[in-house]
Formats: sequence, structure tokens, C-alpha cells
Amino acid sequence: MADQGNPTVSGVVHLVEETKTYGQKGFRKRLIVLEQDTGRFTNFIPLEFIQDACDTVDGLNVGDNIEVTYRLSGRRWQRDKNSEVKFFLSAEATSFRVVGSADSGVPPPPDDSEAAFSDDEVPF
Repeated sequence: MADQGNPTVSGVVHLVEETKTYGQKGFRKRLIVLEQDTGRFTNFIPLEFIQDACDTVDGLNVGDNIEVTYRLSGRRWQRDKNSEVKFFLSAEATSFRVVGSADSGVPPPPDDSEAAFSDDEVPF
């Protein structure tokens, strides 16, 4: 059920927040965080489910191994014409599938990617 053309990311569910509602129009957003242990460091990847997709996360549990299809969303923000311009990037989750549940004992798939850092570099 992955979206055609959109990237995916896999990991273990580290955090599932409650749905939050913003503004008069009731914009809804729900954050999950995936954890990826690369062997050299641990990545924590925040993904946002918005509007009706918030409800699809109800069955997720910390420890579930999932694959998430997402799209990147960016925006520009400036308080006024004399202030500094800032840019924000978010990963909007469009769908997911559970690869292994926290209770199943199914280990996550191996991560074959190699880090693009030398041993002396910090990954941020």
C-alpha cells in the first residue's frame, strides 16, 4: 500500500504522541518517532501524520518495526521584512505498514546502509 514515487523509511517506533489540534479550523497533527540503530549511532526520525491520517496510528506500539511512506514538506517563515528568514522541513507520513510488532519477536530487517562519516566525525 505504499505511495508510488514517494520515499520510505524503516525503523522501530520509539514514540507515539497523542493527536494535537491547532487553530479555528481544527488542523490535526500526530507525531511518531522512529529509531534506527546504525551500529555507529542511533537516528531518531520524527514523522508527522496529519488530519484523518492521525487516526491510522492508533494501533501502533512502541517497539513495532514499521516502514513509512512519506513526503517532504518545507516552508519559509519571516516575522517581518527586517527579521531573519527561517526555513522548516518536515516529513509528512502518508502511509505505513507494520513489518514486525513489539510482541511478535520478529527482529527488524538489517540495515545495509553505510554511514557517510569517518570515525572521527559526529553525524550532525
